[in-house]
Parts: sequence; C-alpha cells; structure tokens
Amino acid sequence: MARDHRRLAAIVLLDVVGYSRLMGADDSGTLAALKAHRRELIDPKIAEHEGRIVKTTGDGLLLEFSSVVDAVRCAVDVQRGMAERNAEVPAESRIQFRIGINVGDIISDSNDIYGDGVNVAARLEALAEPGGIFVSRNVYDQVRDKLSFRFEDLGEHTVKNIARPISIHRIDIDGNAGAAIVRPASYQTNSKAPDSDRPTLAVLPFTNMSGDPEQEYFADGISEDIITGVSRLRWFFVIARNSSFTYKGKAVDVKRVARELGVRYVLEGSVRKGGNRVRITAQLIDASTGNHLWADRYDGDLTDVFALQDEITTKVVAAIEPKLLEAEGIRSQSRSPEDLDAWDMLIRANSLFWRLTTAEGEAAIGILRRAVQRYPDYAPAHSMLAFMLLVSGYVGCSVMEPQVKQAAPFAARAAELDDSDPWAHLALGFLAFFMRRTDEAVEEFQHALDLNPNFAAAHGYLGWALAFDGRVDQAIAHLELAIRMSPHDPQNAIFNTGIAVVHYLSGRFTEAVSFGRKALQQRSGFTASNRICVASLAQAGQIDEARAALAHLKELHPDLSIAWIEKCVPYTPGPMVKFIEGMRKAGLE
Repeated sequence: MARDHRRLAAIVLLDVVGYSRLMGADDSGTLAALKAHRRELIDPKIAEHEGRIVKTTGDGLLLEFSSVVDAVRCAVDVQRGMAERNAEVPAESRIQFRIGINVGDIISDSNDIYGDGVNVAARLEALAEPGGIFVSRNVYDQVRDKLSFRFEDLGEHTVKNIARPISIHRIDIDGNAGAAIVRPASYQTNSKAPDSDRPTLAVLPFTNMSGDPEQEYFADGISEDIITGVSRLRWFFVIARNSSFTYKGKAVDVKRVARELGVRYVLEGSVRKGGNRVRITAQLIDASTGNHLWADRYDGDLTDVFALQDEITTKVVAAIEPKLLEAEGIRSQSRSPEDLDAWDMLIRANSLFWRLTTAEGEAAIGILRRAVQRYPDYAPAHSMLAFMLLVSGYVGCSVMEPQVKQAAPFAARAAELDDSDPWAHLALGFLAFFMRRTDEAVEEFQHALDLNPNFAAAHGYLGWALAFDGRVDQAIAHLELAIRMSPHDPQNAIFNTGIAVVHYLSGRFTEAVSFGRKALQQRSGFTASNRICVASLAQAGQIDEARAALAHLKELHPDLSIAWIEKCVPYTPGPMVKFIEGMRKAGLE
C-alpha cells in the first residue's frame, strides 16, 4: 500500500468577510474588486514570499509556505495592503480578509493538502476579526525572535473537531510595539466565536442529461440561480459559484467534494430535455453520512426558459431550507448544553419552537435569551428571539401587548447589528402589525422579501397583514405563494387563517369556513382560526353551528369579548366592523 506523502509546512488560510452579503449587494462589482486585489496585491505578495496557492474557494485562498517567517510576512503585507486599498472605499463595500496561520504536518494528495495542520489554520481563520491575523502557538514560537511584530496572547481555545485546545496569538499588523492591543470581547479564553460552525453548502453544477449541448446554458443557469437563492438564506454559508463549477463535467464523489470544499451538505441535480419539455431532478446530501436528506423532480415547458428557471429556483430553495434546518437541529441534539455555540443555540431553539407546544416554545425562548446574553453582537439570535416571542403570543389567546414590549428591543437590536438580516425585518413587521401600523408592517415584510425573495414566511406575513387591512387581491397572492413554497410549514395555520379572512371580507363565507377549518386541522387550538370560523358560520346563516363553535372558542379563551377583539385583533377599521358583525351574529357580546 502506498504511503501518504507527508511534510511539515506553514499553512495560511484567507477568507473574505461577509462574502455572501457583498455578492448579494453587487456580485459583478465584488468579483471585479476581488480579481483586482488578487492581481495587484495578493498574488504578487505570495510570489515575493515564495508561497504556493494550493487552491481557491471563490471567497478564499489556501496557501502553503516552506518558511513560517515568509508566511507571516506575506500575511501582514496583504492585510496592510488591503487596509490601504480600502481607505477610500465605503464601509459597506470594503473587501476584508480574515487570516489564520499554522505550522503542522500535512498530507499531499495530487495538488491539494490535508491534515490537522490545515484544520487548525481553518479554525484560526474563522476566529480572526476582519482585517486580522491569528496564528497558532507553533507559529509564534518560531517567529517571535525573528520578526518585529507584536503578538497578543489570547490564551487557549477549544475549537470544533480539534482534540486539544489550541493556543492563539493575534498579530498587531500596525506595528505599534508600545501600544496596548484591545482584546475583542468575543475572543475570551475558551469562548467560541459566534456562528463559527454555521453549516456550509455546495451547489454542484447540474448535469445536462439531454445530449443537447444547447441545454448546457440552462443547466448552468439553474445551478447559478440556486447558488444565488440559497446565498440569501442567512442560516448557511454557500460556496461560491467559481469553486463549485470546478467540478463541472467530472464524475463526482460527494464525500470527496465535501472534504475538498470544506462543506457539510451538497446539492446536486440533473436536467433532461424531451421535445419542448424538461425534467429537473435535485437531491440534497449530508456529506458526512452520505444520507439523502431530500430529493424531488420538476417538470416544465421550455417556452419561457427564464420563467422556468425562476420557478425551479424558488421551489428548490424553499424546499431545502427546512430540510437543512431539520438536519442541523437533529445534529445539535447530540451536544451538551454547555458545549453549544451561537449557531447551535439558535438551531436548537428553532427545532424546539416549531413543535408549537407551550413547554417547548418556552424552552426555545429560554435558549435564545441565554444566547443574546452570551453573544450580545450575534444578530440572528436577537431577530429570532423577537420573532418567537411575537409568534408565541399570537398562537395563544393572550393580549399581545406584553410580547410586543418584550420583543421590540430585540428586533431593533437585530436590525442595528445587521440591517441585511431578513428575519430582523420580519420581526419588525410583526411588531408594527400588532401596533396597528399596517403600512409600516407591509413595508418591513416587503423589505425582508427584497433581501430574500425566496423567504416563504415573509410572503405569508405580508399577505396576512394585507388581509387584515382588507387588501384582499394582494393578500391572497402572497398567502398562497407562501404555502406553495413551504407546504409543510407549521406557520401555514396562520397563513390559512389569513386566506379565510380574505374570503370572509370578500363575502365568500363558505370558503372562509373551509380555510378556517383547514387551519384548525393544522393547529386545533389556534384561537384566530376558531374566531374566523365562528364569524364565517354566522354570516353564512349557519347560526347553530356558529354558536357551537363560539362555545368551544370560549373554552379556549374564557375572557373573549367584542371589547377584547377591538383591543387585541389587528384589523384596520373597515375590516374590523365587518368581522365584529359576524361575531355579534354568533352571540358574542
């Protein structure tokens, strides 16, 4: 059996900070700027210090140096050069790198390198601040007497998939040897960087099975659109198109691809044309186990290619998001509470909350309250906590005012930390809706959709707010789209209630009863669904059934009254009059 080719090397990993956000804001501008930085600064510095580019990952570089001194000098030159190049660039458009450096034993395989030496460098890079360089103790010991840079000892850190804690040093790239270096709050000894283990997904180029070279553009377009769509899901890191497409036309071993790209999940698919019809298949794979998490196929007409690409992208992105979250939730259950980092806390809370029981909802909210205390600058924990507080209040029968007061500061903080987080704007829209600022709510929900057009929940809540405002034609389109995009979503009880409201306000009372009952099949104790059923039955002339439904509703909500509805249910004035008319007919006072 052939022996592994091993050697000692200095490994440098560079990664672009906020790559998905930059690409979402301006993909062509970001790529052009990255190419310029590579051509004018980074590649010349690598050559000057006799380094080797092992591979590129679209948003990063893996480098190898025979000299650790050269590796550190190169990294410092790059970060100083980037600081100068960014001086005149607006903050939101700056390209910044995190850099991690380690010295260790590596295994060579063709043109790639593997081993703990690479893994430690990757963990150092993930911990580094934007524009910063973190090095291991091995690096520090070898260069501290050879270089004039000041190093700050950040202590030992326990990091994922590395058996022993690693000792980390931060380089003062400004060279202020006498200046005090302020330790970032998130890098305390044995703390974990928020979001450091957020799952990573690679979308491989879809295979053209048609035997028709002209369909290559269509297969590539599907893959590229899905990469763009999934990149807008803030839960996941998505490998850039340029890295994924290096596998185009090659026989693919998913586990090998995952190892080479450093991802946990892989989405692959194929396109097959027959006449003017096309069939697209897609499958989502957990690369660590080889298990298929999801698979589906879609048939369409090639008459309007771009419309078909948009439709398939929307369906695939909407379908894989809950599957990825479910897989991550299951994965987090094997971890002890003390070992959870920011991402794990978020995903465990998400998994618990959508079972929509009182006990599990309270447990989820408790986890997120601890998360925002432990990671005060982690925007997703703030936005999800605000959202869960609001939903938990609405699916019960309580007055929303306490939930609104509790949720408001978390939603505002989430938007302050990351204004491009669609969940933050979803929470802000929910808040505005229950404060009866419907136009503001609609604006926030629409903003969430602008940030992520495949956000099923945002479509649903936008339709829901429009329905309670009587804008029935606009409302029904968003509500139906939300359910179509995510047919098994626990929130669909809310959205079917919204559809019932649309039919009620349009005078279609039988249809309103039907959708209200559909919502109750999904969540029998949802008082909003019970209310619309009561009013709709009464307006349809089914008075006995309406009174029986009202009696059942009062068992769920003993203090229900017309005054309570006027205070707590967020209809705007015109729709409120129509709704109360039905409740009075059923006998509510």
